Amino acid sequence: MSVYPLAGAVRSYAWGSRTALATLQGRPAPTDHPEAELWLGAHPGDPSTVTGPTGPVSLAALIADDPKAQLGADVASEFGARLPYLMKVLAAAEPLSLQAHPDADYARAAFAAQEADPSAPKNYTDAYHKPEMLVALTPFEALCGFRAPDVSAAVLAELDLPQLAPVVAALRTGVGGLRDAVRTLLTWPPADRPGLVRAVVSAAGGRPASPYAHSFVLASDLAAHYPDDPGVLVALLLNQARLAPGEAIWMPAGNLHAYLNGTGVEIMAASDNVLRGGLTPKRVDVDELLRVLRFEVLDDPILPATEVAPGIVTWQVPVREFVLYRITLDGTRGPTAVPGEGPRIVLGVEGDVFVAAGHGTPVEVSPGAAAYAPDDAGPLTVAGVGTVFVAAVPR
Repeated sequence: MSVYPLAGAVRSYAWGSRTALATLQGRPAPTDHPEAELWLGAHPGDPSTVTGPTGPVSLAALIADDPKAQLGADVASEFGARLPYLMKVLAAAEPLSLQAHPDADYARAAFAAQEADPSAPKNYTDAYHKPEMLVALTPFEALCGFRAPDVSAAVLAELDLPQLAPVVAALRTGVGGLRDAVRTLLTWPPADRPGLVRAVVSAAGGRPASPYAHSFVLASDLAAHYPDDPGVLVALLLNQARLAPGEAIWMPAGNLHAYLNGTGVEIMAASDNVLRGGLTPKRVDVDELLRVLRFEVLDDPILPATEVAPGIVTWQVPVREFVLYRITLDGTRGPTAVPGEGPRIVLGVEGDVFVAAGHGTPVEVSPGAAAYAPDDAGPLTVAGVGTVFVAAVPR
């Protein structure tokens, strides 16, 4: 086996950027339609294409043909004939929905129950969990995890809106009141939602000296996109994370989060299970979301990087499906060993880098281009000047 060029699939969603992915890949911009995500992996929703000795082939089909050679015996035994991770470049020009993902046991049971009952709401697309991590390529804004309830109570109390008094009271009881606060907001009578959001925007305006000014600006910005969505209020219960390039956030199961704007490299377990909680025209199943959410405070949503070798960092997360490395090459060290084993995807984001296995032909990964190496490829090296991200399965 060797290293092969990998062509990802560009996904178009309304919140995507018309310039970010095209600029990364050196294509003309702006594009005719928003480009939100570049998928790199074997997820059945949009598998990548590998260019091998016999021509282009779906990565999903390649793995299904010979799982042990592609994934390695250990990975195939643990996860079956499927690549357990999905790598993406995400480019958000507008806010994404508030969302959370189930844990592995819940996803398995909920999907089985849904499949057994044709009349059940279709909340799940598969039987897998979807923990995910994002590393910023540009300045990136996101909402990630609940902040301290007393802070959220103070923010809402400063708006001085009598209709929010029950929510403020629930938050003032501490973490135990988070569930009631979220339920109250998400079940707000539909006919009254536009008026509530208008009142919040009006009360939030003109408070630049407030210690909560960032929250009030956020509410106004979100309301411009979703003027009748109580998710505008739920967003004020979450941490506002502002990532510099190279910083990361981690979204484990049950973490309520939303991306607001920016471009980043995202890696996740290969699932498409999403439960939405607002900031979306799509269906919101409040009861199911409340079953999945973890009502706990996330003190610091920023995930620190760990250096594993000169020019190589990773972000340590407690999952079996994936590990992500960033390798920065300055041209002074010669070929650099790529960490990780098993099936690997190498994505270029800066400069010009070549990936090779043994004495095989190197594959160029310019910005926005990628390469795939099966388990049988053995140790990999990268050379050149630039930056790449490497997705692998931890051993």
